[in-house]
Amino acid sequence: MQQIKNTQLNLSSGIIFEELKEGIKNLSPAYFALVMATGIISIGTFLMGMREISLILFYLNNIFYCILWVLTILRLIWHYKSMKADLTNHMVGTGFFTTVAGTCVLGTQYILIFENINISIGFLIFGIVLWLFLTYTIFTTLTIQQDKPTLDKGITGGWLTAIVATQSVSILSALVASHIVQPYRVEINFFALSMWLWGGMFYIWMISLIFYRYTFFKFSPGDLAPPYWINMGAMAISTLGGSVLIINAPDAPLLESLLPFLKGFTVFYWATGTWWIPMLIILAIWRHIYKKYPFKYDSLYWGAVFPQGMYAVCTFRMSKALNIPFLHYLYSAFIYIALIAWVITFIGLLRFFYSKLKEIRNRITVSKKIQKAI
Repeated sequence: MQQIKNTQLNLSSGIIFEELKEGIKNLSPAYFALVMATGIISIGTFLMGMREISLILFYLNNIFYCILWVLTILRLIWHYKSMKADLTNHMVGTGFFTTVAGTCVLGTQYILIFENINISIGFLIFGIVLWLFLTYTIFTTLTIQQDKPTLDKGITGGWLTAIVATQSVSILSALVASHIVQPYRVEINFFALSMWLWGGMFYIWMISLIFYRYTFFKFSPGDLAPPYWINMGAMAISTLGGSVLIINAPDAPLLESLLPFLKGFTVFYWATGTWWIPMLIILAIWRHIYKKYPFKYDSLYWGAVFPQGMYAVCTFRMSKALNIPFLHYLYSAFIYIALIAWVITFIGLLRFFYSKLKEIRNRITVSKKIQKAI
């Protein structure tokens, strides 16, 4: 009898381990968007006086970040070839940039909520290292590949996570600079400014291709994946970056000399991001109501939650930086919209895990019955 129990235990453990390895193999490179979304909503609720909610999301975000890195490292060890294939894939490779953005967003939480400069500097350094590695690995590889997909098969809104990653480094750098003594404050602000400008240039390149793909190639409901919301999110985070640089200007002569430019481009980014919102809502209605495309949990939905939280935060910061108080109607509404979107997506995540656990339990039950029959 004991031998049968041991056999069944080994069988159950083997099935669970097999399912775990398979799940890690299929882990989306863009899953760190969960950290991005949770982090930016935590920041938004903190800035708007909802401290309890902010702290809950902060602690959850630390857990999410650690779990995702453990899973990513296990995937690198167990499924190196699969991970390498994703890294060099036009459709999913840019999803790895969510690791940069997630790292910098979490670092931003530490500096804004707790003013912990040392931990934030650690996240900033790690984020810069990740950004350098991913930028030159992914785009070099995609450039030199001989077999490439056509534009309509090779580009999605997910490519804009590269801009989000770049701007997240800029924002965390600027926030760190405000806590650093001179002369390093000027140097770090210059780095933040350079990253902000590069992120803006990068957006112009990429959105041109994406908009061209929108309007000149066949577009099906399946093509309108959630990361298309990053069309707006990339502009929102660029707005936030500009706002932080404007706030830093009094302590950085270079920024002060560029104030008209900074203010103009910050409003330009915000206006562009705002234009995208009705467009994306219309396309979502077309996808899910007119075309009846089913709602089903996908890790990519975190890439749609993040822009909503970022729009609330960037509007809040810009209104303070440029003294535009009437914008409070927008950021007050969007922080609740972002919170609702986060809760709905998180419930979807829990239901997804529950369904997976049921599948594993059913598989174990069937295997035990077969074992007994033998």
